Amino acid sequence: MKTLVLGATTNKERYAYKAIQSLINKTHQVVAIGTKEGMALDVKIETTKFPFTGIDTVTLYLNPKNQEDYYDYIISLKPRRVLFNSGTENPEFYEILKQNNIEIEVACTLVLLATNQY
Repeated sequence: MKTLVLGATTNKERYAYKAIQSLINKTHQVVAIGTKEGMALDVKIETTKFPFTGIDTVTLYLNPKNQEDYYDYIISLKPRRVLFNSGTENPEFYEILKQNNIEIEVACTLVLLATNQY
């Protein structure tokens, strides 16, 4: 399963970075998009809406306002689900995703991974 971390960062203190680390530790494929280029462990952080393929899960680390620019992009990736981590909850986007047959899950990626529910 491949996961896109949207809102990725090179800052080791941020939850998006910790999610990348945890996903890698659990042997998930990880791709990432952030505002600044760089590396999070061995994952290159893209700064554009890169046309990734085979995305199963998009995990969000963007506030609802910053998500708006990514609505069409996320839908175009055809993920199975989108995870809304704490602070990213967005009822407007939930409806758009549901209309496109994409599951939504309001949950913490780190908790799901730690409890083997990912």
